Amino acid sequence: MKKIFALLAGISATVALQAQQVRPATSGQIYNEIARLKNLTNVLYLAAHPDDENTRLLAYLANGQHINTAYLSLTRGDGGQNILGTEQGAALGLIRTHELLEARKLDGAGQYFTRAVDFGFSKNYKETFRHWNETQLAGDVVWVIRKFRPDVIITRFPPNEQAGHGQHAASAILAEDGFRMAGDKTKYPEQLEHYSAWQPKRLLFNSFRFGDRNTTSEDQFKLDVGQYSPVIGMGYGELAGISRSIHRSQGAGTPSTPGVQKEYFKLVAGEGVTNSLFDGIDITWGRVGRADIGTFIENILKQYDFNHPEKSLEDLLILRKEIRDVQDEYWREQKLEELDGIIMHTSGFMAELYTKQPETIAGANLPFTMRMLARAGMPVRVKYINWTTGDSTMNIRLKSDSLYTFERTIHIPDNTPVTEPYWLQYPATDGGHYVLSDNMLLGYPQTPNDLTATVGLEIGGEKFTVKVPLSYKKLDPVRGDIIEQLRIVPRASVAFTSGMFIADADGSVTTSVRVHPNKDMQNMHVVVFNDKMSASYYPLNLKKGIDTTIELKFTAAVLKDIKDDFYLSAGITEKEVQLKHSDLKRTQHMIQYDHLPTLQYFTNSSAKVLHRNWKVTAKRIAYVEGAGDLTDDILDASGLPVDVLKTADITAAKLKQYDAVITGIRIVNTDKHFPNLMPALMDYTRNGGTLIMQYNTLQDMSTTNFSPYPITLSSQRVTEEDAKIEFLQPQHRLLNYPNKITQEDFAGWVQERGLYFPTKWDDKYQPLFRMNDGDEKPLDGATLYAPYGKGHYVYTSLAFFRQLPAGNKGAIRLLMNMVSVGK
Repeated sequence: MKKIFALLAGISATVALQAQQVRPATSGQIYNEIARLKNLTNVLYLAAHPDDENTRLLAYLANGQHINTAYLSLTRGDGGQNILGTEQGAALGLIRTHELLEARKLDGAGQYFTRAVDFGFSKNYKETFRHWNETQLAGDVVWVIRKFRPDVIITRFPPNEQAGHGQHAASAILAEDGFRMAGDKTKYPEQLEHYSAWQPKRLLFNSFRFGDRNTTSEDQFKLDVGQYSPVIGMGYGELAGISRSIHRSQGAGTPSTPGVQKEYFKLVAGEGVTNSLFDGIDITWGRVGRADIGTFIENILKQYDFNHPEKSLEDLLILRKEIRDVQDEYWREQKLEELDGIIMHTSGFMAELYTKQPETIAGANLPFTMRMLARAGMPVRVKYINWTTGDSTMNIRLKSDSLYTFERTIHIPDNTPVTEPYWLQYPATDGGHYVLSDNMLLGYPQTPNDLTATVGLEIGGEKFTVKVPLSYKKLDPVRGDIIEQLRIVPRASVAFTSGMFIADADGSVTTSVRVHPNKDMQNMHVVVFNDKMSASYYPLNLKKGIDTTIELKFTAAVLKDIKDDFYLSAGITEKEVQLKHSDLKRTQHMIQYDHLPTLQYFTNSSAKVLHRNWKVTAKRIAYVEGAGDLTDDILDASGLPVDVLKTADITAAKLKQYDAVITGIRIVNTDKHFPNLMPALMDYTRNGGTLIMQYNTLQDMSTTNFSPYPITLSSQRVTEEDAKIEFLQPQHRLLNYPNKITQEDFAGWVQERGLYFPTKWDDKYQPLFRMNDGDEKPLDGATLYAPYGKGHYVYTSLAFFRQLPAGNKGAIRLLMNMVSVGK
């Protein structure tokens, strides 16, 4: 693997990522970037989700053809599943965003997004557009087209059922909407203040063979891709496999396939294609009347020395002056930006600016170290450094390969915003679209980092400015240097200790709030409140970095008129009456996986209070972790203690103490030792225990023997969260003891009813529910029950992993019946 990633360092990288160091590229990457200077065209690939894109085609265009290529993903994949951990919804979307950005670093393409929220699987585009505003999202696509100005747009999916997912089909529809409207000045005219109308030449569908779905035909335009590149040491199909495998949260490991393969394209709109994707388009410098610049670049490439890329520096500086005289503003600015990056690379310039702590607050003063060097034979002079607050004027010539170090205490500007994804700054109020505080951010893959120092350089008489981000750097004993963005945090983070509280038998509610201060704070109020009530604690004195947990109680008298479930918020403030205006009502969340940088986001501090309407007769429950869900936490919060078992705990003798054992979602897919656990679990069940297995998928199953009698899984699901439920066996114990399950218990479900339903099962199983989407064939496999020996086995594909964190009491009542079935 180390060798592979060393080779990948030679590919191009046009994606607008915010690296925490300024570092020179490899000579192979520099060559590719110079070659890209020749081409005056852009290609936009468009689909619905992270990992929908054809990475083989992206890698071929960006690296083999040296074309500026970008992927527009309508969503960030919020509605998917997660085999790495418990993150769902917006948190999963943040993970998948950065997995996509890591993939772009490898395949060399750029990245854009719209404001669409991935609300989960949908069967057709009509269902999708019940959640999405087609007019608004078409405007988002038009915005990206006008900003990026592609000559060719390529979709991954057709606008019909062959897309396999409603959001896939919707992406094709929105692509055609955008294609037809981006060049029309009467469409979304408010955008024209920022970007000119732009009409792409053609819109193509990149047809495919996926399983039994074949959308290719021999009369379509065909393109050979996957060729071997000596610059990167592999073919583009091999590179694509590595890039796509970065989507680890989705279990998207993909083979690296060598050799040339064909891609197929069907014309959707615009001018036809016969010989090339760029038929009828002048993609050379002749496009702007400067064919001589193209010739000059060709000569630079012919003379390029892979061992000494700095030898091209003098010609690149001449090229810079020529491009400055180009009349076409768009291509002049685009190519100057690309060229300036190439000149930095060929000069061997490196700079980093780091501190030793990962986060701080606005207004703080931190010690930083600035290190820089250059490796070119041509003199590189540092003329000034702007340190965010104050300049240092200098005239230092950087001797070749000599490290220069500056120590500086930097003031973090008082108005610096907290570090967070711009699309998560506000809740997605309608569930289908993120709310943007600034529409100019639309399309960006992540929040632009303005917390930088600016270094002024002079190279060969030409002046350059380089942004150097303020970073956090540490030495990890396993991973070596870790360099990440310095995170800005609020003065304090406020969080309920649980996302759900249960009212006591007397009607009172006891809550607890954890405060994490990022500075010393005195005489603070802690307040738990909603629009009908509040409880506070005062005074609270906080010391930086030391958590304090406060318990606050609402008496039965205060709550006597409140019969329904309700939400509470929490915050701290200097004066209780000022809480509505306080900035200290948010909870910090951290996501850390080895393949991603540390991710930070915030939510409003909130918890749901439930009035208990369920009974449970089970006393001791065991939970065996799968891909990651919150079942154990929710059961514990609902008053039923749960023991989380490790592999060593799963023996017939140790399991005897439990009334029920629940397995986490996708345990058969994620736990390769699971086949070794099944004998003990079956013995436990046969001897009187209750085993409840949550859903698994067909992907990479460790065993098909996960049940006492045969069950055949499928990819079928019910995505309409309000789909009608029919009780197949109304008198069954699971539907009556200790809670009577009714239609009301299936009200208010979120995102979906269930997924990966069994389609075949042994006659010994008793199906409990029938349900379906729209006019589709009813499915009976949502929950299967079978007695086994003295015990009970339940296999359920119902989406408990989504309903329980949402505080859905019907789902809680049904699960309580399952764990109590043997008691």
